[in-house]
Amino acid sequence: MGQLLNGQWTKSSVITSDKSGAFVRKESQFRNWISKEQNFRPESNRYHLYVSYACPWAHRVLIMRELKDLKEHISVDVVHPDMMENGWSFNSDFENANGDTLYNKKYLYEIYQLCSDRISTKVTVPILWDKKTKQIVNNESSEILRIFNSSFNDITNNYNDFYPANLQDDINKINHEVYININNGVYKTGFAKTQSAYDEAVKSVFNTLDKVEEKLNGNNYLIGNQLTEADIRLVTTLLRFDNVYHYHFKCNLKKISDYKNLSRYLEKFKKLNCIKRTTFNDHIKRHYFFSHESINPTRIIPIGPIIL
Repeated sequence: MGQLLNGQWTKSSVITSDKSGAFVRKESQFRNWISKEQNFRPESNRYHLYVSYACPWAHRVLIMRELKDLKEHISVDVVHPDMMENGWSFNSDFENANGDTLYNKKYLYEIYQLCSDRISTKVTVPILWDKKTKQIVNNESSEILRIFNSSFNDITNNYNDFYPANLQDDINKINHEVYININNGVYKTGFAKTQSAYDEAVKSVFNTLDKVEEKLNGNNYLIGNQLTEADIRLVTTLLRFDNVYHYHFKCNLKKISDYKNLSRYLEKFKKLNCIKRTTFNDHIKRHYFFSHESINPTRIIPIGPIIL
């Protein structure tokens, strides 16, 4: 694992912490938008995604790509699930990892280097790439979600809106709490370097899961009883929870299957084509248990759990 410093790959831990031992996630660096008024304009087959099937942040973008009928317009490459000393790789010796079809690079950091030979950045997925200018448009998943939600509507004739104006305040509010305490909360729990940091993080995870459980009592969705961006952002964490986060990240006060409403909610989503086509549990388990040597030094990958 490592990062780019002044254009050079530097091997180092990607787990950044504050003085208390709490995990701190660095902000994404590329934050451009696609619109008719920008240099990056909506065009079919101009843009490309680099993703990992293991990564929940990339998964949410893949789900939106399905929901908005963008598969024929935005191509995708999938990295290998192992993130080792050189970061994400384009090795294709794992099922459904297909390499770099654009430039035949060996590692994902080389895609970032195409933007600048002096770049300093973490090398993360997803990447929304512009094939025309050979630049990264955006590598912040929450913003790519909204780009996909609206920027290509006139190309796809798909005007389904998962961030409707009348629900945006409610969506933003729940997104904020879910991100801090669940999406990123499981990482703050798993990557904690002190007992106190772990205790605080794991309690926040389950306090917020308890709140969501109550919110889903009698409701099929988080906001407005319709599928929104808020559901997409939550569900990718839930899909990994019982398989990985419960064990590997020590989020073990409960499982999602122990929650009546959350488990019903998750099972409903698992039946959707946008979830079926984008969820690869073999990539998920392999990445977390094999890549995080500091947490699982033996790199033994558990066989279970059996998913009924």
